[in-house]
Amino acid sequence: MTTTIAYLGPEGTYTQLAAIAYSLDLEHRIGQPVELLALPSIPKAMQATADGLTAFTIVPVENSTEGGVTTTLDTLWQLQQLNIHHAMVMPIRHGLLSQATTLATVSAVYSHPQALSQCQQWLEHNLPQADLVATRSTTEALGHLTDDTSIAAISSEWAAQLYNLPILAHNINDNSDNCTKFWVLASDQATLNQAGQYTSLAFSLPVNGPGALLQPLEVLARYNINLSRIESRPTKRSLGEYLFFVDLETNAHSKIGQQALKQLRACTETLVNFGTYSRVGVEPSLALAKAKSKSTQALP
Repeated sequence: MTTTIAYLGPEGTYTQLAAIAYSLDLEHRIGQPVELLALPSIPKAMQATADGLTAFTIVPVENSTEGGVTTTLDTLWQLQQLNIHHAMVMPIRHGLLSQATTLATVSAVYSHPQALSQCQQWLEHNLPQADLVATRSTTEALGHLTDDTSIAAISSEWAAQLYNLPILAHNINDNSDNCTKFWVLASDQATLNQAGQYTSLAFSLPVNGPGALLQPLEVLARYNINLSRIESRPTKRSLGEYLFFVDLETNAHSKIGQQALKQLRACTETLVNFGTYSRVGVEPSLALAKAKSKSTQALP
């Protein structure tokens, strides 16, 4: 039996690097083959798992420089049957890929909006003349680079190797400690992590008035639960109405976690528990080395 993992494609995205790392670990744990399925957008990847077409989906959720990936959060709220099984934190090192010989001849730079933002200062300083064009992923624009020497793309150095493209500039992200957190999502409740250290919730409020948000925050303070992240998103019902995504440093299955959740339900309109999970660091170069070793061993 083969387990399939959906991820934001095409091949060469940072999400695929995270998916490779997770698939190798999963194969070791379950003793069965794992396949990766590239899909063109985050919602489509998540929908594939919600529909039962794949066992897992790996999606980016937060970057240390640019904050939350809003598409992931909005889709997770819409597909409330998905649960978080694991979190993975991976360093992100951007390169500028282009057939151009100098930076001065680059007139346009393509990449995912997050990548463009993570390199904003570098781009303003080194490519002030270039137009910035958003794409659905960091590899979507790579196919055009061979046809136009005035175009560049921000992507991974691994993508450059994969598509045989030259790197005009290395490590162009503004923050050297730039990293992204990925969530491993599934709809199978039976395989949920019961022993994780983190829990992610989302909730809407019953009224849009003074002190409405303070009440759930007071619940967390009362139980001495650290709130490591909070982010608001529009409910899409009315201007000024928001729902809140929060990451808690607690296990929702513990006695304290259960008591806190009970009180949170009493002061929120809708409360969704996306799961308790553990978080691990991922070094992309090690994941690639393992993946290459595995593919070499599979050759006849």
